Amino acid sequence: MSDPYFTIGEMCETYDVTPRTLRFYEAKELLFPKREGQKRLFTKSDRARLKLILQGKRFGFSLEEIRQLLNLYNIGDQQTTQYTRTYELALERLAAMEAQRDELTNAIDDLKEKLQWGKTMLEERGLKAAAE
Repeated sequence: MSDPYFTIGEMCETYDVTPRTLRFYEAKELLFPKREGQKRLFTKSDRARLKLILQGKRFGFSLEEIRQLLNLYNIGDQQTTQYTRTYELALERLAAMEAQRDELTNAIDDLKEKLQWGKTMLEERGLKAAAE
């Protein structure tokens, strides 16, 4: 594409988001599209920011955490602070995600055990368990 700007429709199609999502991120000061009348035109910087926003959301960062990290980009220290803070937050998220996974694994194992008990109880009474 030779045009340096993306329209809202092109952004939606490229990044699989809705116009409402883009307007929401703009209202939260995460994106700063250029305005031409009613048109929003997204720059290369906006596209890079959106990719990072979507990745941050996928990893479970809050919008406020994402906004703070993105705002560290231009503080003039060659992104050292941004990289450091991102790394710290990522370590925290990883620990939280692993804890959630462990809790879910335990809950799944417990439920399987209860289902097996239920199946045994039904079979003892001559009843067939529902489709497995």
